[in-house]
This record gives sequence, C-alpha cells and structure tokens, in this order.
Amino acid sequence: MTDRLARLARSWDEAAEGYDAYFVPRFAPWVQAAVDELDDVPEGPIVVPCCGTFPELELLTPRFPGRRIVGIDLSAEMVRLARRRASGQPLVEVVQGDATTLDPALSAAAVVSVFGLQQLPEPAAAIRSWYDVLRPGGRLCVVYWPEFAEETGPFALLDEVIDGRRDRAWEDALIPALDGALVERDELVSYRMVHPDAAAYFDAADRSGPLRATALARGDGYIAELRASYLAKAPAGEWVHHPQARLISARR
Repeated sequence: MTDRLARLARSWDEAAEGYDAYFVPRFAPWVQAAVDELDDVPEGPIVVPCCGTFPELELLTPRFPGRRIVGIDLSAEMVRLARRRASGQPLVEVVQGDATTLDPALSAAAVVSVFGLQQLPEPAAAIRSWYDVLRPGGRLCVVYWPEFAEETGPFALLDEVIDGRRDRAWEDALIPALDGALVERDELVSYRMVHPDAAAYFDAADRSGPLRATALARGDGYIAELRASYLAKAPAGEWVHHPQARLISARR
C-alpha cells in the first residue's frame, strides 16, 4: 500500500463513526439517485467499491432480493461498521481492500459507488476497472464530488481557504476511460443540504470527513489556522446549500 493510501485508510478509520452519524444522512439523496439508476440489470452480484459504512445496502437489499451484494472499502473501521449494517444478511459480503482495481472474476450485474471516486489516486483507471468487471448488459453508476461542487457554500469556502486552485484534468479523463461503454447519463445532480452552522460543518469535515487526511498530513496546528480562517469568512447561523455531484451511468 502506498503512503497516500495508508494515510487515506487511517483517516477514514478515525472518521468512520462520525461520518456515519453526520454525513451519511446528508448524502442520502445522492445514494438514492445512484441506486435508482440500476434498472434492468442481468443476473449476478451487485458490487459497491468504496462502500464506507455501506448506506447503499438499505436500498439494494429490497431492490435485489436474493442477490449477492459485495461492499469493498480500504478502511478497517468503515468495514467494521458496514459489517454491522449487514449483520444477519448471509448474501452480503464486506471486504477490506483497495477498491481501485476490482477482480474481473466478480462478473458483476451492477457496480455502484457514491462519493468514493474523487478520493482515489487514479480515478480514471478506477472507473475503467469498475466497468470492466461488468457482465454483458451490466450497469455502472458512479456519483462523486467534482472539483467545483458549488459556487458558494460550505464546500466552496473550504476549497477557498485551503488553496483556491482546482485541477479538473482527472474529471475530463473519466468518460474517455469508459471507451466502448454506452454512457446513458452524465449530469450534475443537486439536493438541499443543511448544517447547524459553519463550525458544525468544519468540525465534521475535520473529524469525520475529507479533512481528516489533511489533518494527518499537515498537523493540528494547520487545521486550527484553517478553522479560524474558515469561520471568519463564513455566515452565522444555519447554513443551507445545494451542492452538485456528478452522476455517470453507463451500460456494458
């Protein structure tokens, strides 16, 4: 495992419980949108790379009764919570491992992944691997946070105070990586999200979200400075925004 992947795994180990409590309910509409894309798929397993605590499972099991469902995640703690969610379901398997490259032997009817792709070192290679495990007629649906998810709001302000410079090159490579696929949908999907206030969002992002890896790499002092800068620029009170995630749906 590379240093970057090891730090990513550790960050999500530390974040897992808080992520499940804070972000999973707020991300639920995008999970629903992804699972809703899985219509008319052939027989075979449903695979969920970067499954995290596996919120997809509660939608997949009633939609695909009697199917094998496989979740894969790098973080041991995420896997523990995912297995807890899957408890008592013998057809559900949760595997700890690197989901950037899937085993073609999975021969999946569908692959669905929500908010994992943007964290991977080589997203284009990952999305191609996910597509390649599909059997004929199988469907891939990926939802991820793009570099520019909103013009204003909690996400945009965090980008601003961290750096302000964003590179879209990896996003531009995703559709070309799906050469040969029937891409049926590629669009931005937006839903309402609410945070109690700016501090609540920042602290969740730090302790239970994507900032945890940055904190491990750059230290608590950096995060404290970042927090002060963030709160100085943020509005007071409840914060409502409508971030846009990119949804890509393709069939083999």
